[in-house]
Amino acid sequence: MTYRPGRLGSLTRRDATTDDADPVAPMWRAAQVFRLLSYIYALGFQLAVFGDYDRVAWSWFLFAILTFWTGVSTILYLKGTGRRWLWVGIELVVVCALIVATRFIASPDWAASNQSFPTTLWATNAVVSAAILGGPLIGAAFGLAVRVASAVAKGGYDLNVGRDATVVVLLAVGVGVGLASVTARRNHVRIEQAMRVAAAADERARLSRQVHDGVLQVLALISRRGSEIGGETAQLAELAGQQERSLRRLIADIEPALVPGEPAEIDLRMLLRPHAGDLVTISEPGEPVPVDHRLAVELEAAVVNALENVRLHAGPGVRAYVLIEDLGEQVVVSIRDDGRGIAEGRLSQAVAEGRMGVSESIVARIEALGGTARLDTAPGEGTEWELEVSKRMAGGNASRSADDQRRGSAHA
Repeated sequence: MTYRPGRLGSLTRRDATTDDADPVAPMWRAAQVFRLLSYIYALGFQLAVFGDYDRVAWSWFLFAILTFWTGVSTILYLKGTGRRWLWVGIELVVVCALIVATRFIASPDWAASNQSFPTTLWATNAVVSAAILGGPLIGAAFGLAVRVASAVAKGGYDLNVGRDATVVVLLAVGVGVGLASVTARRNHVRIEQAMRVAAAADERARLSRQVHDGVLQVLALISRRGSEIGGETAQLAELAGQQERSLRRLIADIEPALVPGEPAEIDLRMLLRPHAGDLVTISEPGEPVPVDHRLAVELEAAVVNALENVRLHAGPGVRAYVLIEDLGEQVVVSIRDDGRGIAEGRLSQAVAEGRMGVSESIVARIEALGGTARLDTAPGEGTEWELEVSKRMAGGNASRSADDQRRGSAHA
């Protein structure tokens, strides 16, 4: 599958074991360079001390196993097929077995005063592989396992790390490489997220230009000319105007991909601007008003319900005014009209009749977000809603989606 995210370039996905799909592939390659260098060191150590072993022939047999394992592991890790827990676990067993074999090929005194047969440097390869695959805790655990095998080979463990710092080195390698692998994977996820958002933005911009150059201009012309002609044509003009506003909202609505644990934000102004029209005026700050995306969609739905109530119940030709205020951690949206207002007791009567437009579509929706919805109205004095919510989701408060609320709402 090939993914081309516009201006940020292209990303090609192949098999999951290839370098293109593995964010820590460079670390695997670097680990094999370290494996080669550690093998050269182990070879030099073998050439220097093999005469000290009690069983020289067996030492060369074990070194042949070490050589075979080094070659096979290098190939499999570079190809990607070895980057699995089964293979890494087998590598730990092989390394520990070679370390413990020091007691078989050398005398106890020699083993106690020298490093173990395969050398600590070569044995560190198992720690590096585990840290890349599983992170710092797994890397540290493998480091401890290698150190335990070394203690068995030497017949004991010296607690004085000033004279034997092997355990410190193994733990440092496991934790350091593990943290690097975790960071690499996290950055890989963020880069892919940025590429998806950029691709969506490019596609949205392209569609926006096409719609604006064609459909929106035609709908705007029909709306304007129909209003001028009047009569039955005015109804066609009103429908065209509604569809124009819906299309403008569609191309302005931003739907960024959500990253677990990292709530996406959206400029609230972008959601509310398309609802402006001949009878609706929207006033907004000069700077963006970033709000949690899901919260913004719910807040927009409440505003839409309030504006629809103005259109249906405030009287013919009544204007509505929407004010967006950014108060730092809070955002306030006010919807005011100069219509006939709501008579005292009318809302309670509407609820009793089963008409839940105000109580559910506005008040309950805002309260579900942890905010407040205040209504100021009187007969002949118009209506004003003040919706105040936090700009961040408190965690799952918006139990119903905006679409469900729109489908289920009935206006008071």
